[in-house]
Amino acid sequence: MLVFEAKLEGASQQYERLDEAINTARFVRNSCLRYWMDNKNIGKYDLSAYCAVLGKEFAFAGKLNSQARQASAERAWSAISRFYDNCKKKKPGNMGFPRFKKHQTHGCVEYKTTGWKLSEDRRTITFSDGFEAGSFKLWGTRDLHFYQLKQIKRVRVVRRADGYYVQFCIDQERVEKREPTGKTIGLDVGLTHFYSDSNGQTIENPRHLRKSEKALKRLNRRLSRTRKGSNNRAKSRNRLSRKHLKVSRQRKDFAVKLARCVVQSNDLVAYEDLQVRNMVKNHKLSKSISDAAWSNFRNWLEYFGKVFGVVTVAVPPHYTSQNCSNCGEVVKKSLSQRTHRCPHCGHMQDRDWNAAINILELGLRTVGHTATLNASGDIDLCLGEETPPGKSSRGKRKPKQ
Repeated sequence: MLVFEAKLEGASQQYERLDEAINTARFVRNSCLRYWMDNKNIGKYDLSAYCAVLGKEFAFAGKLNSQARQASAERAWSAISRFYDNCKKKKPGNMGFPRFKKHQTHGCVEYKTTGWKLSEDRRTITFSDGFEAGSFKLWGTRDLHFYQLKQIKRVRVVRRADGYYVQFCIDQERVEKREPTGKTIGLDVGLTHFYSDSNGQTIENPRHLRKSEKALKRLNRRLSRTRKGSNNRAKSRNRLSRKHLKVSRQRKDFAVKLARCVVQSNDLVAYEDLQVRNMVKNHKLSKSISDAAWSNFRNWLEYFGKVFGVVTVAVPPHYTSQNCSNCGEVVKKSLSQRTHRCPHCGHMQDRDWNAAINILELGLRTVGHTATLNASGDIDLCLGEETPPGKSSRGKRKPKQ
């Protein structure tokens, strides 16, 4: 599934009608969630049938396209099913009980195959549901002429701090060819450097949030001095939201470009299977860990691995920093010790470089073990898994002393 995005250009009255559609979609989702809470043994199809009841009971809900109402019900069921899965798996901590969506700067409404129409030149889109938002000009770099209209399965209108966007979900698998390089690499992510690889190279941590923190604090102070409900408060909130949006886009751009470069340059990429959700419980490092966005980088590594046909392996992080990459002996060290010194073989190396070599070795062992166990023909499937079999459920980087 490919997702192409373009910005919508229209009049202020058209944007207001899009707001009404987005708010109605949120109302349908919250109503379906309340219906599930008040009635036991409710399933996905019961929520879809309840959308028709909402359309007849509320006039503004009837204006929304019927398939858009069903898509909102599907979003509610997605949150419910995720909660059920967490309960069955006995997931530790918060089970993720579904919550009601509040009015926020961002929001979306999703159409399926009706309620919208593209022009012949694919430069204009028209929304034809009861809100009658009209035609919008599309601003983007993606060319939709390469795909047929029947391949567009979903059209999603997204509201952000800097405007309104439309996303086209296209039923097309992305596969790109590349020449094998014969290289393998292990990555050890960190805070001093974004990552250190098994070749001894490091990538500096961009620290997008830290660099913008001064401006964010200033905008927060301006927002706090405004009166609630005033136009100045709405403008100040929008400025603050736009700044946060810029930081998130900088972080995503860095992760996408770096992950693509790593995947294209190697035939195998090994990295740590970190549980970042557990690591951010450390209040002294939580902001720095969140700013580094390791999970986002990992997701893009796995995505580009599937696109370019590169093996990506997540290995357990236990003792990758403690083991000696030369002799394999355990050399215990604290987080403040940045140099690995082995008393058994005398090997001396940077701590992160030593860990990256251990991660690569574990990745190669995992791939070889998987290929041996699945010699009947399932090798490709196992090599393409996001998480190798037999991994540990814990993700602490520092072992218990």
